Amino acid sequence: MAKRKRNIQILFCVSPEEKKLIRRKMIESKTKNMGAYLRKMAIDGYIVNTDTTPLKKQYEEMHKIGVNINQIAKKVNSTGDLYPEEKQELKEMVKELWRILRSSQLK
Repeated sequence: MAKRKRNIQILFCVSPEEKKLIRRKMIESKTKNMGAYLRKMAIDGYIVNTDTTPLKKQYEEMHKIGVNINQIAKKVNSTGDLYPEEKQELKEMVKELWRILRSSQLK
C-alpha cells in the first residue's frame, strides 16, 4: 500500500444538529469532501467563495464579439473590401468591448 501523505487521524464527536450544520456549511462552500472541508476550516478558520458568474458572462460576450471581428478581418484580408455597414458593425463591437471592460473594472 502506498504511503499516505496524511497518516494521523483526528477524531471528534458532534451532535446530530452540529453535523447537519457542518454539512450545510460544507455544501454552501461548494466542498464535496468532508475531510477536506474540516481540514480547511481547522487550519484557516474560513473558506472564501467567489461568484465568477458575471466574469463568465462577460467572457462569453467578448468571445462572441471576437469571433465576429475575426470573420470581418478574414473577409477584408481575402477581398480587400469592407462595406460601410460592416465598418459600423465593427465600431459597435469595439464600443461594446470597451463597455464590458469598463463595467468589470467598476465592480
